[in-house]
Amino acid sequence: MAGHTENEITIAAPLDLVWDMTNDIERWPQLFSEYADAEVLSRQGDTVTFRLTMHPDENGKVWSWVSERTTDRDKLTVTARRVEPGPFEYMNIRWEYEETPDGTRMHWTQDFAMRPDAPVDDAGMTDIINRNSPVQLALIRDHIEQVAAERRTSPVTPA
Repeated sequence: MAGHTENEITIAAPLDLVWDMTNDIERWPQLFSEYADAEVLSRQGDTVTFRLTMHPDENGKVWSWVSERTTDRDKLTVTARRVEPGPFEYMNIRWEYEETPDGTRMHWTQDFAMRPDAPVDDAGMTDIINRNSPVQLALIRDHIEQVAAERRTSPVTPA
C-alpha cells in the first residue's frame, strides 16, 4: 500500500508572486523551516536538479537528497521526483496553482512508498507529511503575504 497525501492553502497574493517565490529553489531555506540548504545542481529548460538538506532531526541526523523538478507555467503545475530517494522507494510530488478570488491556491499532492528498511512505513510517513505540510504551507503563506503587502505599500519610483 503506497502513501498518498494532499494538502493545500490559499495565499492572499498574486499568482505571479506565489509562482516566482515558491519556484525559487535557492531561497527555499527562507520559505521552509525544515530545509537548511537548497543547492541547484543543474538546469535544463524548465527542469531543475537540486539537493535539499534538512536541519538535524531529534537524533542529530541530517537528511539530504537530490530531486528533479519540472515547472509548467502554462498549466500552472510543477512535477517533482526524488532522484536519490533515500528511505523512499519513490517519491513523486505535484504542485498545482490556481487563481481564486481570495488569492492563489496552492495544492500539493505526494505519492510515495517507503523502503522496507526505512525508519517508518507508508502509514507513518503519511502521518508525518500530513502533520508537517500544513505547517510549511502556513509559513510559505505568511512569508509571501508579507512580501505582497510590502510591495503594495512601497512607493513607486517613476522610470
